[in-house]
Amino acid sequence: MQKFVFDWVRGELYQRFSFVFFFKFRMLNDIKELSLVDLILKEYPHLQTKLETIFSDPANLLFIFDGLDESVQQMDFRSERLCTSPQIQESLSVLVVSLVKQSLLKGCYVLITSRPTKLALIETQNFQRVSEIMGFFPKERKLYFDKYFLDEKKSEMAFNYVRENGILYTFCYIPSYCWILCTVLSTCFKLQEMCFELLPKTVTQLFVTFFANILTNHSRDTSQVPAQLTSLGWMAGYGVMEHVLGFESRNLETFGVNYSSLLSNFMVESGQGPNVTVSFFHLTIQEFLAALVHYLDYSHEKLQESLDKARRFEDGRGEMFLRFLCGLSDSNTRAVLQKHLGDFSPKTSVGVINWLSNTFSMNVRPDRESDDKRKILNMFASLFESRNRALVAHCLGANKKFQFPEFHLAPLDCTVLAFILECCRDPELVDLDSCFIQTEGLERLYTILHNVMELRLANNDLKDTDMKFIYRILTNPACKIQNLSLKDNSFTEECCPTLAAALCENQSLRTLDLSKNKLGGPELENLLNVLSDNACKIGNLSLRATKLTHEHAPLLVSLSGNTNLTHLNLSFNYFADTGSEYIYELIRKSTSLREIRLDTNDFNMESIERLRSLQKYHPNLNIIL
Repeated sequence: MQKFVFDWVRGELYQRFSFVFFFKFRMLNDIKELSLVDLILKEYPHLQTKLETIFSDPANLLFIFDGLDESVQQMDFRSERLCTSPQIQESLSVLVVSLVKQSLLKGCYVLITSRPTKLALIETQNFQRVSEIMGFFPKERKLYFDKYFLDEKKSEMAFNYVRENGILYTFCYIPSYCWILCTVLSTCFKLQEMCFELLPKTVTQLFVTFFANILTNHSRDTSQVPAQLTSLGWMAGYGVMEHVLGFESRNLETFGVNYSSLLSNFMVESGQGPNVTVSFFHLTIQEFLAALVHYLDYSHEKLQESLDKARRFEDGRGEMFLRFLCGLSDSNTRAVLQKHLGDFSPKTSVGVINWLSNTFSMNVRPDRESDDKRKILNMFASLFESRNRALVAHCLGANKKFQFPEFHLAPLDCTVLAFILECCRDPELVDLDSCFIQTEGLERLYTILHNVMELRLANNDLKDTDMKFIYRILTNPACKIQNLSLKDNSFTEECCPTLAAALCENQSLRTLDLSKNKLGGPELENLLNVLSDNACKIGNLSLRATKLTHEHAPLLVSLSGNTNLTHLNLSFNYFADTGSEYIYELIRKSTSLREIRLDTNDFNMESIERLRSLQKYHPNLNIIL
């Protein structure tokens, strides 16, 4: 958002606004009551004599409030308590809500940013637009690495490493993580012998390496480092639990924090004179230190209190803290910091692992469709950070079904889910219908999906180019998939040769649903040739609403040659009466069909009656028209 304002100042963005007022919620947390005039003058005192003129034309004003998730005040956008004058004193929440609901400076524009976890808990119907900022797209991630390293060989090496690591690559959509990753990798490249095994694979390992680099290069008196980070960690933890992001001198004194050159690598000062506050460069750094301190200075009571409190936060602000806490339970992950900070308490690891196990068994059932999917995925993410496969298997227990239908799975969620499935023995069902996983999500998952007995991938905007992943799943020698749903995606006839090649090799598949894909076209013949062969074991095939016409009907007759085929769905296509002749031949010749669906195919009554007449010759066949 600072870049946003910078571009406006340079005349490159939103020049229709005469004034852009920029506020960070974290810097407003100590405010009790004030007027809009006071709020503006607090940040822009030079406008003292100009505000009346500025307010006279609200349509030229843009108010930016950055980081709603960092505000301690609850914003109730359904509230009827509103402010109507810039001079009236109110709480910050009332001022913000009044600007949004246009009772204050009617016609002005308001832009609010937030982490998604907070946004999910507020009423957004008063906003004209809600947008998800996707950060860097894949090509932009590569561009960032090229710009950072300048050396083409190093950039390629760094990017390829991250590209192969799902969790790190996915986190690269956040620019600050790109910077941390590049910083860590550039340091690794300076070593005479770089061992890829030591490079970070989780977010916790990334931050461990990042901190280790700082302690190696920016710490002169190493004997004081553990004590300094312990004090800083307890203050960071207090901030996470109490939603404090800006720390005053009294906070530093309370926790015994001496603002040294070392700490300046993690924190930044803001304000002037007696109102100086310090805050962490990034909220994630604060969350990492809040977790690390429990390993530096173990207390059973404090650990349990932090675990339980972070878990109960409904706005999701404890999630990264919990992931770091679980990630640090892995001794190999902690080892990188051990030479700087000494031995860590093994009791903390035991406490965290026991908590994870107990919390999972009591609250998480991935096989139940009704359970809160975000809570399940958050627990999965904590398990992923722990790298403890035995713990994952223990937590999953008898769970064999993973159901996430109609829940948007980000690529990061897919990476985590892949790890969980890898630890699960013989999963029965993975339901990802309408999860919008798209190409990147499928790429994160495909290496493990062959282990599943039933796989549902309907309505995920998968395209012809994604069929290569389906091919790899189905042709894996250990493939166990019996039921596969690919319906309602964006596949066309172009994917048919690839799918046909996969089905030639696969021996496990028994049910295939290709409904609501645009398969009609010359390439369809490749697929039907394979499906018509007796070597194909598929018994239940759905080609419902696949844009088939009378031109494709002759090709369908060959399906009668597959004696394994018992159920065939050809409904909602465009065969019409011309195509009905070939459908008639298909039914007449088939000896294995038990049910065929033909409803909504533009048949006239004569064609329908003729098809129905086949019923007397095939009493065991259900013809649905």
